Amino acid sequence: MDKGKLIVFAVTNDLSYDQRMQRHCAILSAAGFRVLLIGRQKSNSIPLPIFTFDSVRLSCYFEKGKLFYLEYNFRLFLYALQLKADIFCAVDLDTLLPFTFISKLKGKKLAFDSHEYFSEVPELIGRPLIKKIWEKLAERCIPSVDLAYTVGPALAEKFSQLYSKKFHCVLNVPAYISGFRFEPKKEKYILYQGALNKDRGLEKLIQAMQPVDAMLYLAGGGDIVEELKLLVAKLNLQHKVKFLGWIKPEELVQYTRNAFIGCNILERGSLSYEYSLANKFFDYIHAGVPQICANFEEYKAIQAKHEVAVLVEADVKEIIEAINKLFNDSDLYLRLQNNCAKAAQVYNLQIESQKLVQLYQSI
Repeated sequence: MDKGKLIVFAVTNDLSYDQRMQRHCAILSAAGFRVLLIGRQKSNSIPLPIFTFDSVRLSCYFEKGKLFYLEYNFRLFLYALQLKADIFCAVDLDTLLPFTFISKLKGKKLAFDSHEYFSEVPELIGRPLIKKIWEKLAERCIPSVDLAYTVGPALAEKFSQLYSKKFHCVLNVPAYISGFRFEPKKEKYILYQGALNKDRGLEKLIQAMQPVDAMLYLAGGGDIVEELKLLVAKLNLQHKVKFLGWIKPEELVQYTRNAFIGCNILERGSLSYEYSLANKFFDYIHAGVPQICANFEEYKAIQAKHEVAVLVEADVKEIIEAINKLFNDSDLYLRLQNNCAKAAQVYNLQIESQKLVQLYQSI
């Protein structure tokens, strides 16, 4: 490997809560690469921790929508133009265009890290023009990248066929902690962690709490936070549902380990979700927390090998039944918990980090 190569990653988020990029940048830095992670400075951004790699956040006047993407891409292009990097990596489609231009101008390598099926996210349903723009961008730019990878095997296969470009798979998983023991639960609370966005089954999950004698913690933020808070008030569930907001990764780990049930419920209709393999799915596994999970392709494949969840559709009745099953069937709960311990030895950062380093050594 040519040690000292500079890899520049770009995302449109804040960096503070992006565990995947923090992990990947730290891994590559430890492997001898120089790494710069570029993100976004928001009005409510908290100070970044001290990383083992370099990071910078770009300030934008616009906070969301088309104008934000245009402004951020322009600022990213101007910033990257000054960098003497060896590899530029666009994380998702929303940073691919400026890095495509930059890599061609400078004659440098271009990588593409796709966290999701971006052109098929729920937010683009019913917006055919915007969806078409993202699709055309993908069709024009992805086939020319030097390295492409994504978060799940089914999505990697789908993208490889769609763009005639080999996509590799690097799972978004935590590090395996040898000897970690599952502590007895002091409180039977239910946890959802991640973005509070459309079609994540959150409305159904909140409705399902009506007959359930437990707390639901929602850790994260997103587009429908206010709608969810109104629903909680309408159903008089303020005593059962608590919004934690975005919390630091080290704090989130403790909430996850202490949870009795984890939730990863998704609604059908979005190909992005139906091909998803979310980091929260693996976070629950590594914490030894049985979960209620979407009955989608990637999750079913892992469930067939390691029974770690109760799979459901995004239906209030099914969610209630799944919660009651995990609360009341101690044999089932213990079996899922033991299976989590076994699955964590198969799906972990130690294994995936080797794949990641080898991919960047190859270009």
